[in-house]
Amino acid sequence: MKVCTCLNPLHTALAVFGCLLGYTKISDEMKDAELRKMVERIGYTEGLPVVVDPGILDPKEFIDTVLNVRIPNPFMPDTPQRIATDTSQKLAIRFGETVKNYLASEDKDIKNLKLIPLVFAGWMRYLMAVDDNGEKFVLSPDPLLETVCPVVAGIRLGDTDVEETIRPLLTNRAIFGVDLYEAGLAGLTVQYFKELIAGVGAVRATLKKYV
Repeated sequence: MKVCTCLNPLHTALAVFGCLLGYTKISDEMKDAELRKMVERIGYTEGLPVVVDPGILDPKEFIDTVLNVRIPNPFMPDTPQRIATDTSQKLAIRFGETVKNYLASEDKDIKNLKLIPLVFAGWMRYLMAVDDNGEKFVLSPDPLLETVCPVVAGIRLGDTDVEETIRPLLTNRAIFGVDLYEAGLAGLTVQYFKELIAGVGAVRATLKKYV
């Protein structure tokens, strides 16, 4: 419940987009209308349906506390830069398990996952190490940076023909937990990525459009 749906995935989503939007405190991100709505939808709409109720703690109440008390707490000095550390090692467990659950379930439709693919695309946009103002920033430590960064190294803001370039990431089960093509999420992830790299301000514009 904590690691795969109700807390850690929300932290990772805020970390990726927080770095792109120039935030230095996670708590400040919760004052941002788009970012708050994004993690609310990831938690309540996309993640909560796969949670197995442990019986001793209500999952919805847990998310309520995470979103309304824990993450917005200004006295918890978490930064998106710290939480973005080792993201390549976190995506499979923090989001991939939810994707797998949707794929394995008869009563859930993978097409209902709209914002988890946005986080995947946001992470690939993050790997470009260029923020939403077009300024370079330093990526947080990650053991796969030397592997994944070269994939996006030739991509520039405004490029449109990028799907084949990022295919090695989209098919990487070790990163996402699934091959995004086989899972049926590659098309949406590519669409988001193209919009996120459309130019300066595209990250904010994409968030406004989809959350």
